[in-house]
Amino acid sequence: MAMIKNKDIQIRDPFVVPVKEEGKYYLFGSTDSNIWGNGTGFNAYVGRDLEEWEGPYTVFKPEEDFYAENNFWAPEVHKYEGRYYMFATFRRKDNNLLGTAVLASDSLLGPFTPHSDGPVTPKDWCSLDGTLFVDEEGLPWIVFCREWQQVGDGQVCAVRLTADLKDIVGEPVVLFSASHAKWPTSFQHPRYPGQDNYVTDGPSFYRAANGDLFMLWASFINNTYALGVAKSASGDVLGPWEQEDEALFQSDGGHAMMFHAFDGALMLAIHTPNQTPNERPLFLEIEEVEGKLRVRAT
Repeated sequence: MAMIKNKDIQIRDPFVVPVKEEGKYYLFGSTDSNIWGNGTGFNAYVGRDLEEWEGPYTVFKPEEDFYAENNFWAPEVHKYEGRYYMFATFRRKDNNLLGTAVLASDSLLGPFTPHSDGPVTPKDWCSLDGTLFVDEEGLPWIVFCREWQQVGDGQVCAVRLTADLKDIVGEPVVLFSASHAKWPTSFQHPRYPGQDNYVTDGPSFYRAANGDLFMLWASFINNTYALGVAKSASGDVLGPWEQEDEALFQSDGGHAMMFHAFDGALMLAIHTPNQTPNERPLFLEIEEVEGKLRVRAT
């Protein structure tokens, strides 16, 4: 199979699973050529150096009776209790609202099939970008965004999952709203005259060696996509979450995650620019400086 370079891969919301035993990285993301329309499934790529990849490999393709047909977004793959679980966002047919569902497979390259009965996020909420968080007691949570269209000031929320990842336990807790941080800016939308709106996108977690718990999340600065960082004061998913004053990345990129490369380097996976069909994966080295995350100067 011919190798493909980062500059030739159209992908949003990149998510990397390093498999050290194989010496391979598995790259997942929103891979439809028009992710704002009909969803065809998700592809993955496999590589050894974060520069060239084999693929695409089809890892999820919906059956005819699947509960969504538009907006297949942000697949993340997590190993949990011996299987691989994909958390991905879909727009439901029955109410036209976004929600994050759980799919499962015995293999990183799928095929992934529905595991939860539709989205596990609240049915009457417009929710997206759910990620799996397993706390210090081994209990699973889903952390996700509630869309600005419903609340104006977009939220990041958390709720416990059942042990089998098929449903939620209790009611979601709002961890913070976008305007709690200083760096995002609001925007107006003709559908909501006079309302200041803020976006929350793509929460993901990084646990530092000293136990600090960081969350990456995306929003906009003057209509340009950007990535921010929050740190949990308690070291737990429920926070309280303290926001960095300035964005970590503000060059028209966002919806990122962090992982360790095989040489030990701490890496950021992000897509940029934020315009379809030009989105490409970008990998940047991150350093921890006095308890904060910074992009390492090259």
